Amino acid sequence: MIIVQIFRDEDRNIERFSIEGHANFAKRGEDIVCAGVSAVTVGTVNSIEALTGVEMDAKMKNGFLSGSLPVLKKGETFSQVQLLLESMVVMLSNIEESYGKYIQIQQHQ
Repeated sequence: MIIVQIFRDEDRNIERFSIEGHANFAKRGEDIVCAGVSAVTVGTVNSIEALTGVEMDAKMKNGFLSGSLPVLKKGETFSQVQLLLESMVVMLSNIEESYGKYIQIQQHQ
């Protein structure tokens, strides 16, 4: 199972996230759940950097991805980064709705 953890501050802004595990929906190379989660999460990290210039502290290895934001002042860039991260949560939630047996999202404050 893939476990997605979203960590929020006291204002409910996303500070960091981690994804760990394998869906085991299908054999390696054919697992659409793993592929979807990877595309959404890696795409979000890349989009944040390309569209806002903010570089997340990201770590990735087999079956694991984490991303942490640097400290940002609240303003336009902060809002853009939060929108992209919230979009990631929406996309992952859609995957969870369809494939809940293979992915679980946990949110922490």
